[in-house]
Amino acid sequence: MKRQSVLIALSGLIALSGCAELSPTAKGTGIGAGVGAASGAIIGKTTGSDKVGRDAAIGAAVGALGGYVWSSRMEAQKRSMEQAAAGTGVSVSQTADNQLKLDIPSDVSFDVGRADIRSNFRPVLDKFAGTLKSNPDTQIRVIGHTDSTGSDAVNNPLSVNRAESVREYLGDHGVATSRIGIDGRGEREPIATNDTEAGRAKNRRVEILVGEPGN
Repeated sequence: MKRQSVLIALSGLIALSGCAELSPTAKGTGIGAGVGAASGAIIGKTTGSDKVGRDAAIGAAVGALGGYVWSSRMEAQKRSMEQAAAGTGVSVSQTADNQLKLDIPSDVSFDVGRADIRSNFRPVLDKFAGTLKSNPDTQIRVIGHTDSTGSDAVNNPLSVNRAESVREYLGDHGVATSRIGIDGRGEREPIATNDTEAGRAKNRRVEILVGEPGN
């Protein structure tokens, strides 16, 4: 029975992920439910619970309610930002948990060792601010990163200062700063090797995440 509950949950998840006719919002909610159900069943088994089916049902409910939704407004915002970022080196994508993600490399955003926004980054942020004002219910998170050059004492505050610069710029262009959370990861989350200049350049970046909370 325990194994059956897990298999049912996972089967539902696989089926939902392959249903092209489902809307992104419905698919996201269904996948969340499937993941939650599987997690609940596994937790019940791990903890020795004799009500794994119940645990799976609770997990499904939590999974369906949590996280973000990908609505038509989010899709329109993504298309708008793709147009604004075309040719700039800024990548725009939808994350697995239904957030809009802008990945801004160092040659667009900041000079080495500095937190001042470069001039070629401003038009992208201007357009971004406009889409954020049109979607006031979204939540925004700005995360700064550095390469491994320098110590944590330098890199950690530098990454935070870069995120803060983005927040201040958006605030100056009409976006309520109360909507914008910031974080700095220093060198802790590289996406490339720090052994080459090209790799270090990729690691010096800023990420902006926008999510529409689920109801």
